[in-house]
Amino acid sequence: MKFVTYRHGGRITWGAVTEDGGGVIDLGRRLPDLPDLSSALESGRLDEARDAASWAEADCALSEVVFERTIPRPGKIICIGVNYGGRNAEYADSSSSSNPSVFVRFPASLTGHGQPLIRPPESEQLDYEGEIVAVIGKQGRRIEQQHAREYIAGLTLGNEGTIRDWLRHAKFNVTQGKNWERSGSMGPWLVTLDEIGNFEDLRLQTRVNGELRQDDSPVTMAYSIEYQIEYLSKFITLEPGDVIYTGTPTGAGAHLDPPVWLAPGDVVEVSVEGIGTLTNTIEDEDFS
Repeated sequence: MKFVTYRHGGRITWGAVTEDGGGVIDLGRRLPDLPDLSSALESGRLDEARDAASWAEADCALSEVVFERTIPRPGKIICIGVNYGGRNAEYADSSSSSNPSVFVRFPASLTGHGQPLIRPPESEQLDYEGEIVAVIGKQGRRIEQQHAREYIAGLTLGNEGTIRDWLRHAKFNVTQGKNWERSGSMGPWLVTLDEIGNFEDLRLQTRVNGELRQDDSPVTMAYSIEYQIEYLSKFITLEPGDVIYTGTPTGAGAHLDPPVWLAPGDVVEVSVEGIGTLTNTIEDEDFS
């Protein structure tokens, strides 16, 4: 099932996309003690929400809603860096590590499907990074990777937008370049794990203005999604509603020759068959 966070009729709510993909069932109205998708995850009641949606008719057309960030209140936004095949070569780095690179983002840095990514006046180097995003559905610590799927509620998509020159504003950090408000996105919806087969069979693609820029599969990951959960849960407790941006393939604008940055009017599409397409335009920040 696909669960979505959206705005309609002057209110933000959440719901399930109908089987035909054309409508939305308002679960915020049907389950008033679960005001958002984060509440359903945190309380372990996603199956109850699925049951409520299974017999209901659409409350509005999908085309009528404004999409919000899929997980409205993520407890943690964890990002895995330099993970797909060829990424070390992009950085001219021949070194390797048995452990993944990890950093975090703040919720305000992410917007929803159909919303613009914002280029700040301080830099023109806004770049895209298409990613598969795992959403945690059950609390866990020291999770063995063979059991990792039991802790995943589902998958969504992400554009881990980055202000490239701000990645090097200080020594040994990326926080500044990864946390500009609304520089990245998440969406369009959460697809529950029962609708997704082997992660290695997924195909992640990113297009800019229709041009294919990124194209790869988790089969080339240095650290599989299951291993990421094992590794992260060694030092933090993963909680329902936490999200993991699992890495981006080669082909980001920074690594083209010459580099190509996103500009107002551009359209970025991140797609995985079986999950959907996350689409964002680009706008300059209006700080008037």
